[in-house]
Amino acid sequence: MVEDIGPILREWDEDPKSREIRKIMGSDGKEKIQIRIPFGLLQLEADGRPDGKRPYGKESLLEHYISIVNSYKEEYESDEGFKLDHHDCQRLQEESLQYYHRYVSFFELEDYVKAERDTARNLRVVDLMKKYAERQEDAISMEKYRPYITMMNARAKANIYLSNGDYSSAISFINNAIDGITDFYREYELGDSQINESQELEILRKTAKEIRDKWENNE
Repeated sequence: MVEDIGPILREWDEDPKSREIRKIMGSDGKEKIQIRIPFGLLQLEADGRPDGKRPYGKESLLEHYISIVNSYKEEYESDEGFKLDHHDCQRLQEESLQYYHRYVSFFELEDYVKAERDTARNLRVVDLMKKYAERQEDAISMEKYRPYITMMNARAKANIYLSNGDYSSAISFINNAIDGITDFYREYELGDSQINESQELEILRKTAKEIRDKWENNE
């Protein structure tokens, strides 16, 4: 096994067409994402958990905790009383950070199908922690990212629709995300002026306009 990654980095840096993020096929026959950083590179699995681990035999810790919730429901015929403690929430947050780095990479690579998959997955973590976190501060620690993840998910989904020429569905999905983020801010009692300053909403409105303009030009 060759341990020195120097030749890989030199080949990468010398390629005039190279980007900071790329897809490769691993020696195991599975697709990987490589990210060039100043002193080396990061490599993520394109599918499953980004670091390739299978905690408790599951695809991810999220799936592990969902299975625990389901077992609890089967035993008690309800999820009442089920809680995720601080350690559970920390582990879910750390795992979600892996998926964040990967879906940002997928956006750079314009792989919107997998970007949509990973953003939807992290929204499931936000929902799980909001519902079951024992400490409110743990729930909020993920809940505060809901607007951003929702925005990224909507952009990914819209691009999937656009690749099929479905402008109407793309705009509809963006508008639904705008409504969802606005409702989120109102739930936390933000005023209109604060809501109007949301970068996520600004990006989505700009995206919707770009889609409408493209749609009109193609008619």
